[in-house]
Amino acid sequence: MKVLVGFATAAGSTESVAQRIAGVVRGFGHETETCNVDEIADVHGYEAFVLGSAVHDQAWLPNASAFLSQERNALAGKPVWLFSVGLPGAYRGPMRKWVALEEADILAELDDVRPLGHRLFTGVVTPEAFDKAGVWMFRAAGGRFGDFRDWESIDTWAKEIGEELTDIETLG
Repeated sequence: MKVLVGFATAAGSTESVAQRIAGVVRGFGHETETCNVDEIADVHGYEAFVLGSAVHDQAWLPNASAFLSQERNALAGKPVWLFSVGLPGAYRGPMRKWVALEEADILAELDDVRPLGHRLFTGVVTPEAFDKAGVWMFRAAGGRFGDFRDWESIDTWAKEIGEELTDIETLG
């Protein structure tokens, strides 16, 4: 199957996750293309989609949400998976559990598409992503800076997608 792995990124974490997903899915024999949603000219040549965005203020980036809205008819009836890259793993204690609940809010905003699955991953969190007050609030809430990408979790999810695409292709 020809699979588009599209992404919207703010600082690069989401792009690296998209590239990793594409590589794993390619390992199942599927043709993959990884592309920023701003650079996707035509979706009609693809048979399946894995689309992701960085999360700011508990929502996908505006360009990613707009892409889903604009392409909802072309995506209808095709296998679609969504992923988000946010902050949950950067927090400790009770705040970590609370931030992980943002997945429901994210999906509510993306009601243009009914995905076969969605995952919320944590990316790279740096002080440069915040203003001075934001850095203080983030740290006060138990946030830590660093690279929190869980490659094992990302690979496991991508393998599930690759297997499911193989099953769809076999049945189709």
